[in-house]
Amino acid sequence: MLRNLLALRQTAQRTISTASRRHFENKVPEKQKLFQEDNGIPVHLEGGVVDALLYRATMILTVGGTAYAIYQLAMASFPKKQD
Repeated sequence: MLRNLLALRQTAQRTISTASRRHFENKVPEKQKLFQEDNGIPVHLEGGVVDALLYRATMILTVGGTAYAIYQLAMASFPKKQD
């Protein structure tokens, strides 16, 4: 039992230590240049087409949800007629 526990511990340590050796390219300076550029575009849309689509989808859902909430509030405000 103790031997299995030690083997598991060594495997976990090797996995964690080897995962930290991977090197990724630092893209932060490129992104800083993109977002600090003064081109008149709002910062939440400077990411391109994907940002524009996400922004529009968010606005549609927000306006639609607000309209639906107001509709439900209006329906709840007026009691139904009893026959």
